[in-house]
Amino acid sequence: MSDILTAVEAPVNPNIPELRAGDTVSVHVKIKEGTRERIQEFKGTVLYVKNNGTNSTFTVRRMASNGIGVERSFLTRSPRIDKVVVERHNVVRRARLYFLRGRTGKSARLKQKFS
Repeated sequence: MSDILTAVEAPVNPNIPELRAGDTVSVHVKIKEGTRERIQEFKGTVLYVKNNGTNSTFTVRRMASNGIGVERSFLTRSPRIDKVVVERHNVVRRARLYFLRGRTGKSARLKQKFS
């Protein structure tokens, strides 16, 4: 039975590093428009990481124009993710940063981790 499950399981995407809540990342996603395919960058803060085998996801939040927050969830094993670049690690004291949803401006900033 386990042989069947491992055969169906999606392969690990090697272009995704180890992520933690609070990391500022740049996610390069392949977007298909008609017959053409391009890469779109989504840059923001990782709110949380859900580790659940094949269904592992991470959610990134960025501030769009006029202070509107945009959240997007990505499958960790998705072949649509070209690469993920961790730009900085931030100091956080919890695993799920839902409190950032209600904050804008300076109160939404996180301190950088230097080590």
